[in-house]
Amino acid sequence: MPRVRELEVFRLLLPFGRRSESLLVKLTDHGGMTGWGETTAPPAKTWSRLEETLAALLIGVDWEHPDTVPSGDSAVDMACWDLWTKMRGVPLAEAIGGTRTSLMATVRLSPDSSVEGLVTRVNQQICAGYGHVTLDVRPGWDVEPVRAVRQAYPALTLAVDCGNAYTDLDQLVALDSYGLEVIERPFATTDVHSHASLQDQVAASVAVEVASPAELDDYLTLRAARVLLLRPAAFPSLSEARRAHDRAAAAGWDIQCTGGQGAGLARAATVAVASLPGCTLPCDVTQPPRQNQIVTPVVGANGGVIAVPLTQSGLGHEIDEDRLRRMTKESFHA
Repeated sequence: MPRVRELEVFRLLLPFGRRSESLLVKLTDHGGMTGWGETTAPPAKTWSRLEETLAALLIGVDWEHPDTVPSGDSAVDMACWDLWTKMRGVPLAEAIGGTRTSLMATVRLSPDSSVEGLVTRVNQQICAGYGHVTLDVRPGWDVEPVRAVRQAYPALTLAVDCGNAYTDLDQLVALDSYGLEVIERPFATTDVHSHASLQDQVAASVAVEVASPAELDDYLTLRAARVLLLRPAAFPSLSEARRAHDRAAAAGWDIQCTGGQGAGLARAATVAVASLPGCTLPCDVTQPPRQNQIVTPVVGANGGVIAVPLTQSGLGHEIDEDRLRRMTKESFHA
């Protein structure tokens, strides 16, 4: 039974790409074993809440399973899972019900300064081994780049991520003529009816991202999509993410796991969740920059394939604590 004797929380400023923050939690039990968790882009109130409540919640308290720790925070939950699975000598992926040993990957490409430049980048990724490409599109950067990529690569499996930026169905229906597999996040998350109308009019599967099984139920009721875009870090616990997976899979939906931000721990949890049997679409942990990661080996794809770490217990990655402390903006210890 785990009993935490020491905890540390780190607020990291990620130095590469778009500068962002991560919050890391380290739990140490009485035997010296550690568990790590991460929240990406944490709200400002998260730091003060953890500082005020985390020690009383965990230090010296016996708990039998991560689900019995009522933290409401994904970093704490992940750290509890990492510690709990290490104590049992099992990989996290296996503990939550994962069955895959490797995952196909998609690569996500942001808008370019030119259509020609985008086509060149797609070619580079195909040469690197990717057979699935997701293009970020927005109003004004959609039909023309998608048409150019499809004309250059007629057999490429292609998806688009709309970033919840659209209000007009006609623009998205026009994209569907280019043989898309998935149209991700077309409208605001709360606009379930527009998602349903779009799914009725296109051959591509509409994908929605939710943060709770209850939000997913609204889409299931209206048959407003056919793909769940599952971001484990958006859920308060891995068990909640698993419940969303189970509901979507039971409804016959495909599932794509995504989560490329942060310092590597959240990505590792994404890979573990993506090993679940219902996660049928390529996993997305390829968002750069990899230089932000403090884990060894880094989490990412090699030749379009992501390995699921099954030879080590817990998350399956070592932490470079020297690099972590160099990136730390502030921390507390209890």
